Amino acid sequence: MISPLLANICLHYVLDLWAERWRRREATGDMIIVRGACPRAARSAASGADDVVAGFEHEADARRFLEAMRARFEEFALSLHPDKTRLIEFGRHAATRRAQRGLGKPETFNFLGFTLICGKSRQGRFLLKRRTRRDRMRTKLQEIKGELRRRMHQPIPEQGQWLRQVVTGFFAYHAVPTNFRALGAFRLHTIRLWRRALRRRSQKDRVTWQRIEQLAADFLPTPRILHPWPSDRFAVKHPRWEPYAGKLHVRIWCSEASCHSSGCKSRQQKESGPCCSYIQRQ
Repeated sequence: MISPLLANICLHYVLDLWAERWRRREATGDMIIVRGACPRAARSAASGADDVVAGFEHEADARRFLEAMRARFEEFALSLHPDKTRLIEFGRHAATRRAQRGLGKPETFNFLGFTLICGKSRQGRFLLKRRTRRDRMRTKLQEIKGELRRRMHQPIPEQGQWLRQVVTGFFAYHAVPTNFRALGAFRLHTIRLWRRALRRRSQKDRVTWQRIEQLAADFLPTPRILHPWPSDRFAVKHPRWEPYAGKLHVRIWCSEASCHSSGCKSRQQKESGPCCSYIQRQ
């Protein structure tokens, strides 16, 4: 486990500090960058140890940042993965703009075990959807299948306790909003694999669906969302009533609607300046 630690220390200097400086000095619009540690990727020292997603308000900033990041990595004998590095149009207005140009739906991308999709809510508003990657789920089910074959002749309670730990661990990471269907699919496939393993223990075994459904109800957890929406989590970490907590040189302007609802003092100054709903960095 020392490789991911060393990779994160290296990329903190190579990427994190440099990207923050580039955002302050070079970016002409809003910019956000998210880097998620991935222990599996740390085995490759040439292509970088982490997954990185960077979002930009302007396409020109995205292209300039990509070229600058390539040059930055070359200084340290590193390179971007040619197949995983893409520049795509994604976000709130991506679908509308692509439709105006006669193009299809916005592209999707994978990040930290999820496929991120530009979707819509029931009210027709933009909604960022996260789905468990199909290849990751398929790989996990193959592991469960092999382990069930090895545990085939163990008592059913022992198998059930082991499967409960596996399904609970899967839900602990993947039980995010908009991913409920994938949770149900994973549980259903696990039940089918369990039934198949039990029926192979003996030619005279008669494990019916009623029996396996009862076992699943006794041992396997039911799908439910365990994590909050990203906006709720962000509000907890960065409350609006403490705009300067841990953030230097940041000024927050609030919308007129939020001013009236929260009694913000900036409402008194709206005649002297504009009012907007995004964060502007000085």
